[in-house]
Amino acid sequence: MENSTKLGKVVIVSVTESFLAKSLITKIEGAGMQAEFSHADVRELGSHINDAELIILYMSEELEAVPETLVYLKDTIQDKDMGLILIGDEPQYETVVKTVSEQFVTEWFKRPLDIDKLIRRVSTYLDENTGDRKKKTVLIVDDDITYMRTVYEWIKDRYHVGMASNGVQAISYLAKNKADLVLLDYEMPIANGPQVLSMLKNDAETGNIPVMFLTGHGDKDSVLSVVGLNPVDYLLKTIDKDTLLNKLADFFEKQR
Repeated sequence: MENSTKLGKVVIVSVTESFLAKSLITKIEGAGMQAEFSHADVRELGSHINDAELIILYMSEELEAVPETLVYLKDTIQDKDMGLILIGDEPQYETVVKTVSEQFVTEWFKRPLDIDKLIRRVSTYLDENTGDRKKKTVLIVDDDITYMRTVYEWIKDRYHVGMASNGVQAISYLAKNKADLVLLDYEMPIANGPQVLSMLKNDAETGNIPVMFLTGHGDKDSVLSVVGLNPVDYLLKTIDKDTLLNKLADFFEKQR
């Protein structure tokens, strides 16, 4: 806990400056972490979250009146690779995730709020996601949505995960977000894996992003053609969860 103030800042966001929001700031600061309050206003948010690592959003019916705030939060969380904790009831949660995808929600706490549990979660998040311990970001690119969601579920607890169902979406994602690794489907319609990799290599902003190919083929010709494009690895889609996690862990360990 003593190092938390050096690792990141938490911003509590609410339409109104409620007693609960104020008490949460007191609790967070009492636990040795930084905390600030911001109204759910785009201009005010901008002055608070530039150096933040985590946002806690108190959900309320009033949020429906400021949809631009949710759009701003969604874009900021993606661009800055920040965490988002939601506090509120199910109807409010459903409203928020219509704009902010569930994949960007770190955790959702229902009311009545267990503040001690929340503080522990905040502390754990900051410890795991700041400095050298910051979670790596992995982008999965696959037109098979079911398989992509499976891989997402496998790795989401260890990594920040982005998803794209085709090459165009992947390029668009990487234009706005950083990624430490791309898991790229070898065979996709319109632009296949090798074509997408070639586009990435030819762009100064994405040329150095490591790529692992995912493919259902294990024949020699496919392997050789992929190796010629200099991916960091070649994974068959029959890979199981534990093997994939070990592959990713080994790769990132070697990057240190």
